[in-house]
Amino acid sequence: MTTILPDGFLWGAATAAHQIEGNNVNSDFWDSEQKQPGMERSGDAVDSYHRYAEDMALLAGAGLNSYRFSIEWARIEPAPGHISRAELAHYRRMIETAQRLGLTPVVTLHHFTSPRWFAEEGGWMADGAIERFRFYVEAVTEILHDVKWVLTMNEPNMLALMTTMARAMEQAQGQEEETDWMSPTVEGDARPVLPDPEADVARRLVEAHHAVRGIIRERTGAAVGWSVANQALVARPGGEEKLAEVRYIREDIFLEGARGDDFIGVQSYTSQDVTAEGIVPHPVHPENTLVGNAYRPDALGIAVRHAWEVTGGVPVMVTENGIATADDGRRIEYTTTALEHLFACMGEGIDVRGYLHWSALDNYEWGHWAPTFGLIAVDRETFERRPKPSLAWFGQVARDGALPTALTTSR
Repeated sequence: MTTILPDGFLWGAATAAHQIEGNNVNSDFWDSEQKQPGMERSGDAVDSYHRYAEDMALLAGAGLNSYRFSIEWARIEPAPGHISRAELAHYRRMIETAQRLGLTPVVTLHHFTSPRWFAEEGGWMADGAIERFRFYVEAVTEILHDVKWVLTMNEPNMLALMTTMARAMEQAQGQEEETDWMSPTVEGDARPVLPDPEADVARRLVEAHHAVRGIIRERTGAAVGWSVANQALVARPGGEEKLAEVRYIREDIFLEGARGDDFIGVQSYTSQDVTAEGIVPHPVHPENTLVGNAYRPDALGIAVRHAWEVTGGVPVMVTENGIATADDGRRIEYTTTALEHLFACMGEGIDVRGYLHWSALDNYEWGHWAPTFGLIAVDRETFERRPKPSLAWFGQVARDGALPTALTTSR
């Protein structure tokens, strides 16, 4: 079956500021890295703060036409009410560099990390949190006037989970046993089932998204949305009622919050089953990825269909999809199958605007360095970029608008 891609379909790769820039010293996550047992430090990361032009040039040279990156709130507003003009200019240069190279920027305004002072005030659950976020977004819109795609937040459901886990850690302080850090994305050979985010945290993040959505539209004209960690949960026989329960608090409340948005960012890596008892943990298996996920490229199709259904037909952009593996051939295999499932969704009439691979670079994976998701390897001593074969392969897919023999475009 031939799938027709819309004009302007985005083929790109994604990153997040804290994971690649380095020395994000004013952020809450940097602060945690210095204190929390079990966490590796981001340090210089891969120095993309200084090397972003090189990174973008590698993507563009391979044949991609889009780059998703985030703006770091802790750099823009290092102290409450103080906006750094130099940092605004830095991120403006990033936007202009992408455009000059033929890459459509997809800009995320909040990718998990916040200023340390924001966390010290109580974070997202503080009384003034929404106004703090509005102030930051209003400042950033100054440099977004010609940006076409803006995400207010990355994976608010994971951010809600991280906030819930931080609450639990605060309550555990003073107890005799101090627990090691548990990353929201990485933990051991078998992926544990992390707790449900608390409902009040989820509602607060939806409120924050809605509070800035109109500001961005009015001041920039950009298409506005946010991205959700789509977990592609599937009910086993007898698990249908439990599926609806866990999927609502983990995912659907955030997808419902995207109704009225210009697009919904779908972020998919794997799938899990749900029984009447709850989510079934990934067992240890030789096919599991480096973050303990089951090898499930078909999850992307499940995730896209579910997001399309719950949002009521909001256009979809795949803002993250990829695999943590040291075997680059397996990365190509995974992405090929994931794209086949995405094209099947498009063939069913789902409006998909782009596919952004996670990630452009091997990077800091929220407390760990071992998992490698990137199309480009980085020597962390010299910062030399080493494109993997998967980058050339993916770039050719983007140039052709097709998997071999599977797809033609309207171009």
